[in-house]
Amino acid sequence: MLRSLILGHIRRERRVVLRERPHYSEEPKLLLCTLTASFVSRVLLICVPGTDTHHPSLSLQTELIDLSTVDVILISNYHCMMALPYITEYTGFTGTVYATEPTMQIGRLLMEELVNFIERVPKAQSASLWKNKDIQRLLPSPLKDAVEVSTWRRCYTMQEVNSALSKIQLVGYSQKIELFGAVQVTPLSSGYALGSSNWIIQSHYEKVSYVSGSSLLTTHPQPMDQASLKNSDVLVLTGLTQIPTANPDGMVGEFCSNLALTVRNGGNVLVPCYPSGVIYDLLECLYQYIDSAGLSSIPFYFISPVANSSLEFSQIFAEWLCHNKQSKVYLPEPPFPHAELIQTNKLKHYPSIHGDFSNDFRQPCVVFTGHPSLRFGDVVHFMELWGKSSLNTVIFTEPDFSYLEALAPYQPLAMKCIYCPIDTRLNFIQVSKLLKEVQPLHVVCPEQYTQPPPAQSHRMDLMIDCQPPAMSYRRAEVLALPFKRRYEKIEIMPELADSLVPMEIKPGISLATVSAVLHTKDNKHVLQPPPRPAQPTSSKKRKRVSEDVPDCKVLKPLLSGSIPVEQFVQTLEKHGFSDIKVEDTAKGHIVLLQEAETLIQIEEDSTHIICDNDETLRVRLRDLVLRFLQKF
Repeated sequence: MLRSLILGHIRRERRVVLRERPHYSEEPKLLLCTLTASFVSRVLLICVPGTDTHHPSLSLQTELIDLSTVDVILISNYHCMMALPYITEYTGFTGTVYATEPTMQIGRLLMEELVNFIERVPKAQSASLWKNKDIQRLLPSPLKDAVEVSTWRRCYTMQEVNSALSKIQLVGYSQKIELFGAVQVTPLSSGYALGSSNWIIQSHYEKVSYVSGSSLLTTHPQPMDQASLKNSDVLVLTGLTQIPTANPDGMVGEFCSNLALTVRNGGNVLVPCYPSGVIYDLLECLYQYIDSAGLSSIPFYFISPVANSSLEFSQIFAEWLCHNKQSKVYLPEPPFPHAELIQTNKLKHYPSIHGDFSNDFRQPCVVFTGHPSLRFGDVVHFMELWGKSSLNTVIFTEPDFSYLEALAPYQPLAMKCIYCPIDTRLNFIQVSKLLKEVQPLHVVCPEQYTQPPPAQSHRMDLMIDCQPPAMSYRRAEVLALPFKRRYEKIEIMPELADSLVPMEIKPGISLATVSAVLHTKDNKHVLQPPPRPAQPTSSKKRKRVSEDVPDCKVLKPLLSGSIPVEQFVQTLEKHGFSDIKVEDTAKGHIVLLQEAETLIQIEEDSTHIICDNDETLRVRLRDLVLRFLQKF
């Protein structure tokens, strides 16, 4: 039997188990968000980037939930699936993973690059004694401050990556996916990255929206679908921008101006980046900028084991792009201008710094390569090659890492360091406008979003402000959602509907009695006509088929209406009853017939006649009560 954790561990009790994203954190760990989303299954939403080669938070999550009991995993974007092999290959997970095609394909590229970088530098032996807490506290930062290091694992292999990806079922935007007949989940465009999704989890009468990693800015992905988020009972909000005070457009302008200044002075520019995402927008801006800035002779190098695949995928996922880029496909033109940069040899891509790159390399130049943490990948080579010259510049554009901590192992460093974090996700002003537009009944978000950041406690604009106030949660906290499931949808068979005879009880309101068999399967309920009574047979033995047919009893008519006490008393007096006394109670009235030693309790939903073994009197009073009620 499937275990239930969707909108509650118990069918009548909604609960959400959440692990929040660090507010304004610059060095994220893998954080998982488990959202109860069905009444007979468990759904796990992976919503927060996990980019480290180890993932210290996974063990904390498995203490909270047994991942082998999870039936469905929903992935929001490709940055959120970096730890997927650890879940699918090491926890006994046997469920289904849902993601869009760009999310899966680009996620594959990110994991392939990570595995390639790690396998380039194999270690003959592994050290583990430093994980002892007594030894760890003696180590320098940041190792001594690392959390749960005993649970860190080696990076997965490509075999495990392929196995994990084989469990993904591809979905499209606005596609409704039925989960065990209990709820539907629907991915919506979040506007953040190619194929990135928000998720709607709904039953027939309840709706939960999960908004994570979304953007309202006009970039290369499809714009965010806001209309489908309306009429939500609960909106779970996470994955906001980590740099709320930085304007992405301003950061792009600063990036271009610093790049141009460096190469004009004869220096080289190093851009640590992921092989997909913001790099597409940066190359498009440079395409428009290089001629006016006099940079047409400067070579641009994109170095990654998946550089070629990334550039090709960006051109073939036309249906996942914004309208302007989609229209170019039908001209036909490539959606992104980096195709022209490649044709004119202004942009060259290589799998590594070895081989062809060594022959083509010339300076000054601009190099895009990974990893943004500066801990592994080809970026390490360029940091050591160019770090000793003040003519060179390293420009940080990824907001996921603290540039100061990234640069710490390379000190002293002569090259200039520019921090231009480009984070297109929602800021607090955009969130306020979004919430006013979609108007959810309740908002759930991390506690950090409901208060100003510690370093800027006076900035009240850097927090979520909505009505009613948002429900906040802390890391690994279990939160009860403020709504209950009160109704179930039941279908009625056409032949049964034809047999109904509605009776009008009030103007515009009609009722009909229904005698039917309720058939329930896969959380779907259907009213079917009752079985016909078995026909008597001449044989002594009854047929086996008729043994299980329930007896059809004659149904008593249903009563509706209310009894006006004053009129009822007058009716009693007309029929010879005297010495009548009326008392008010909390639930209704009591009519005392003192002469007959009889009590009549009149309540909103029932009437009781209490007399002493006088059946004739009881029937007589019952008939007088029924005069004031409707039968149907």
